[in-house]
Amino acid sequence: MKLHELAPAPGSQKSKKRVGRGPGSGMGKTSCRGHKGLKARSGGSVRPGFEGGQMPIYRRLPKRGFKSLSRENRAIVNVGDLERFEDGSIIDIEALKKSGLVKNKIEAVKVLGSGEINKALSMKECSVSSAAREKIESSGGKIEL
Repeated sequence: MKLHELAPAPGSQKSKKRVGRGPGSGMGKTSCRGHKGLKARSGGSVRPGFEGGQMPIYRRLPKRGFKSLSRENRAIVNVGDLERFEDGSIIDIEALKKSGLVKNKIEAVKVLGSGEINKALSMKECSVSSAAREKIESSGGKIEL
């Protein structure tokens, strides 16, 4: 098979409907648009969401909740998850993203105290709960805000 031999399956492509070409075509005069009305006019069609004057669904349904514009995307990491890092390594948001613990769109990280840790790790740019702080410092690590 060569590129010039490629062709669509027979009957799969229909020719375009030629409207407004006289009464003999069966699609003359009004060109399949009917008589008068908005959709018979050039450029005439109803806007998205218009339901013929009925109250549209986006106005019938109640609005719920509130989305803060200043909310930051914060990820939660447990102390037990930090066991995968090497002893003495410096852990910041970039290191957590590279390891796969945190997604790329995260702006802040909070470390919680679930799990155990036996390595001396240095935490940077992360907020830490009191239980996590106790476990990290007892294993010989330090926390820099």
